[in-house]
Amino acid sequence: MRRSRPSILMLAAVLALTGCAGPERVPTAVGTPEPAPSSTPSTSAAPVVPLVPTGELDPLVTGLSAPWSIAPLPTGSILLSERDTARVLELTPEGELRVVGTVAGVVPGGEGGLLGIAARDTGTPYLYAAHTAASDNRIVRYELTGAPGSYGLGAGEVVLAGIPKAGTHNGGRLAFGPDGMLYATTGDAQQTGLAQDPASLAGKILRLTPDGTVPADNPVPGSYVYSLGHRNPQGIAFDRTGQLWAAEFGQNTWDELNRIEPGANYGWPVVEGIGGRAGYTDPVQQWPTSEASPSGLGIVGDTLFVTGLRGQRLRAIDIGTPGESTSHFVQQLGRIRDAVAAPDGRLLIITNNTDGRGDPRAGDDHLYAVTLGPRG
Repeated sequence: MRRSRPSILMLAAVLALTGCAGPERVPTAVGTPEPAPSSTPSTSAAPVVPLVPTGELDPLVTGLSAPWSIAPLPTGSILLSERDTARVLELTPEGELRVVGTVAGVVPGGEGGLLGIAARDTGTPYLYAAHTAASDNRIVRYELTGAPGSYGLGAGEVVLAGIPKAGTHNGGRLAFGPDGMLYATTGDAQQTGLAQDPASLAGKILRLTPDGTVPADNPVPGSYVYSLGHRNPQGIAFDRTGQLWAAEFGQNTWDELNRIEPGANYGWPVVEGIGGRAGYTDPVQQWPTSEASPSGLGIVGDTLFVTGLRGQRLRAIDIGTPGESTSHFVQQLGRIRDAVAAPDGRLLIITNNTDGRGDPRAGDDHLYAVTLGPRG
């Protein structure tokens, strides 16, 4: 990979919190999340047990409007983002649903709007959000004020701006790694060549400090780029060993599951799917685009769960055999946008049938909790 030019400087503009007018669609909490376990987890190595969904789906919320991301908090609350309303919602530990606030400066359109959210609390609690603005994609953070049942968005600031935007291919997923750094996915913004340009923030997985500066140990000094050659990566998650995994939308042939290594080039637009080309890292698993559109990726134990929009399914993948998967809820729930581990060991998933591309069903969109058990 060529050395990049100096990266874009962090902007320090402060966002003003806008009021919430409340759209016509009013989501409703219909279930109570299970409380977080009170016992201290064992420090002994747990056996590797592949997991799959078992039992019935537990609907926690109905009537969501184009939901995009799930962020469980250690306090037991669950935060949700809505793409087009720019709202952040809280499902309280008691099962009540309320509006936390509206992220300022969001300009929805096409696949853009309020996208991924991630929470961090190492003194001052912050909520980080990726969103589409008037001229770019950016990452912002707000002080998360209050407590369960009364969370609000306090002072806000831009952490990173200048990420190319388009009607599609905006990436937008956020995750904190075990190293305390913030990882963000960006799409190629419909300019395929940007994915191979190390000086561009498009078509990448970025790594930045919580304050928005470039970590000193990034693959290229002075560059936010952690990996490149991505078309439209969205789902990202870390396993218990600290390994980063990512799910990526292909173009016409293959969607991908990638094991992400620092500085690696994943091929787009030169390679789509497994190409065996020198200098490019192949995915560990690929799927026909008609069966996937993998937007969300969550990990419970040693099992990866990948959601499918066009494929309308949830895939379970044993980390020990990442080239294999089983499919669940096929065509039952419609488009599935995100999957995240819940503190109680279940899996949280949201459907995405109200985003203009799906066929809304009764009560859409939903937040579900899924009970997991050993694969038979």
